[in-house]
Amino acid sequence: MAYSASRRQVRSTIHSTSSPKKGVRKRYARGMEAIDSQLLIIVGVLLVFGLIMLSSASSIQGHLDKNDSAYYLKHQIIYGLFLGGIAFYVMSKIDYHYWRKNAFPLAVFSLVLLFAVFIPGIGRELLGAKRWIHVGGFFFQPSEVVKLSFLIYLSAWLEKRGKDVEHISYGLLSFLSMLGFLVLLIAIAQKDLGTTMVIAVISIVVYFVAGAPWKHLGYIFLGGIASFFALVKIAPYRADRITVFLNPELDPQGIGYHINQALLAIGSGGFFGLGLGHSRQKYNYLPEAATDSIFAVIAEELGFIFAVMLIILFLAFIFQALRIAKNAPDQFGRLLSVGIATWIGFQAFVNIGAMLSVFPLTGIPLPFISYGSSSLIMIMGATGLLANISRSAKKKTV
Repeated sequence: MAYSASRRQVRSTIHSTSSPKKGVRKRYARGMEAIDSQLLIIVGVLLVFGLIMLSSASSIQGHLDKNDSAYYLKHQIIYGLFLGGIAFYVMSKIDYHYWRKNAFPLAVFSLVLLFAVFIPGIGRELLGAKRWIHVGGFFFQPSEVVKLSFLIYLSAWLEKRGKDVEHISYGLLSFLSMLGFLVLLIAIAQKDLGTTMVIAVISIVVYFVAGAPWKHLGYIFLGGIASFFALVKIAPYRADRITVFLNPELDPQGIGYHINQALLAIGSGGFFGLGLGHSRQKYNYLPEAATDSIFAVIAEELGFIFAVMLIILFLAFIFQALRIAKNAPDQFGRLLSVGIATWIGFQAFVNIGAMLSVFPLTGIPLPFISYGSSSLIMIMGATGLLANISRSAKKKTV
């Protein structure tokens, strides 16, 4: 009897010292389910604002193209926001380490999609470039998938390399081989320099954060300049964009038409704008008013104040993503978070800069705002992945 009682006492002591208290377990469970609320608020505001501005910017084009002024808004809600919401939910629920295990198959799948644009009956050529897959009345741009899939693969690859990233052969040359292959497929074969620039900048920033030495970045910078001029030489229309960038007054009715109309829209908005829905440039004066040029419509209708507020929102998103990166429990999560922050930040400021004639026109959409279902779905998926990392970061601090 005494022996049995003593044994029960020992088991009770072990259980009490090895198991967390009830309150701790509850806090841990809440931590596992919590997603960064500030990130959700920023993304929600960007999405709502984007739909409001898309409704205005696309109304005239929708009436002319489809006899429905709300056509592009409805298309964005159904094929962009709805599917993007699903992508966000799925990516936020799946532990992000799952993608590290499946990074290579994901990269291979995205490459298959890139090649699929050249298959007759599947690929579609629009505006002189083969960049889209057409399935069941739905157009999808595979290069948007590559932004996320290559980021995942590169983050897993760099984490595995560790200190070897500092070596020329195991680090720099291997990295440039992968990136160069994508440049051939997207910039040359698909004539999409804008997307190539986004992927390249994301990759280089993540490569640097992973521990690449400064001299590697110097080599990449010199090689990037040479590659850029080679790509301009291959496609003369890119040289026209640079010429217009250096001299916006040149040929205002020809190659300078787009940037001049954008600057006219921004300038006419002043501090307070002409009023929501009162843009003049969207009446077929400003090219791509609902896509690449939507920031010009925002500045025209809502003025300087709202344009600056939008920039602040993007800065807030970048700050929040970098904060999540800082609190990420491992290198893979840190690299993913930095890559997503770079993706959204670079794409936003190049788009806005192009409308302000700070950068040459590139055809890069404004994240969360511009019309385009492929872009919105993948951005929402990436944001869901960031939300999942933020959940793991909270776990670490509980």
